[in-house]
Amino acid sequence: MAHAIVDTIREAGVVGAGGAGLPTHVKTNAQVDTVLVNGASCEPLLMSDPHLMEAETETMLRGLAAVVECTGASRGIVCLKGKHKKAMEAVRAACAKTTNLEAFELGDFYPAGDEQVLVKEVLGRVVPERGLPLNVGCVVSNTETMVNIAHALDGKPVTHRYLTVAGEIAHPMVVKVPVGTPVMDVLNHAGGPTIREYRVVDGGPMMGRVLANATKASVTKTTSGLLVLPPDHNVVLRKVMDPVQVRRLTFSICCQCSRCTDLCPRNLLGHRLHPNKLMQVFASQEMDSPVAREALLCSECGICEKFACPMLLSPREVNIQIKRVLMGNGVRWDNKGWELVPSAFREERRVPTQRLIQRLDIVPYDTHPHYEGEFTPKTVRIPLKQHLGAPSVCTVQVGATVRCGDLIGEIPEGAMAARIHASIDGVVTSVENNVVTISSQG
Repeated sequence: MAHAIVDTIREAGVVGAGGAGLPTHVKTNAQVDTVLVNGASCEPLLMSDPHLMEAETETMLRGLAAVVECTGASRGIVCLKGKHKKAMEAVRAACAKTTNLEAFELGDFYPAGDEQVLVKEVLGRVVPERGLPLNVGCVVSNTETMVNIAHALDGKPVTHRYLTVAGEIAHPMVVKVPVGTPVMDVLNHAGGPTIREYRVVDGGPMMGRVLANATKASVTKTTSGLLVLPPDHNVVLRKVMDPVQVRRLTFSICCQCSRCTDLCPRNLLGHRLHPNKLMQVFASQEMDSPVAREALLCSECGICEKFACPMLLSPREVNIQIKRVLMGNGVRWDNKGWELVPSAFREERRVPTQRLIQRLDIVPYDTHPHYEGEFTPKTVRIPLKQHLGAPSVCTVQVGATVRCGDLIGEIPEGAMAARIHASIDGVVTSVENNVVTISSQG
């Protein structure tokens, strides 16, 4: 039965909906004692997970029960913040009807949704450096991932995505759209931007990325939000800094106050990550030093950049650049298996979400938008790579008629990837640059 569930998840193209998009059949093909549902929704402004917790409680728990079964776990725990009161009540009431599912109330801090932080908060276990929750006997999956698993059991592949539209937009909302929906179609459905010049962040203000060209971008299986912000907003500027400027500022301004290290969530877990030391490495370009390798431990959560640094520098970007060089050279983290001792100041150094919202200057956008139903565009542009691993192999040709749910991308033999399915009824009008375009006939 366990293998059948994993195969069903694989066939439906389920990937991690809350992160980088690890194919879920890879994650669930393991034996653990606990499964955690990550409903922390710790990125400010994003509200789709709380909506699903409240509106699709039974569906989400059905997906959780399936993962508990296929991993051999003894229990499943739904983790969400207590501030989402209606969602918490719905989850607790539903879990009370089961024997091995329960709810866990998280505090309102960032990054409660970092899976390693979550494992420590809920289970008291510390994931090894460069490790996975699997290393300490658990699997962590996002709320929408669990909903998609339940749908997979009903024979429905992943074709749609719930996301938050917020910022300088006429009608902020949570909306369900087909995978591949053009970003501009989503923004226009929400009334359009309220400012002439703007940038669009795909994801949250902390870990999201600024789209290079919003007119050509599409919603993917991992798109959790679309934030419309002024081009000079601090959330945008920190994400598009020129690498040369980052190095120049780091070399000339960093005062080694160590606040970035003091507040680093991974350092607080006991990991040997010291962003302030990496700032020195970056300035000197000593990329072959033992300290430089610490960059491999960075989760890129952004606290050092958006909250900790008094000089408005970007240790996060520094870590990314060092990590890119190391990984390009094939450098790996040498995990010696040393005991990891969390900081005694871990709780005191948590970053409250409301303080973070103030620091990010996004208070006017924190409107807690509600679900506004589904939106279906006339055309979708579906990337064949929207997950970790290799791109899927296209299985359709231009001119083919497809229906929502039909397979259009298959996993390459022997590769880690995820299946891709048509998200609307229509005709394939283009297959180029690993993107399948489908237009409705209506």
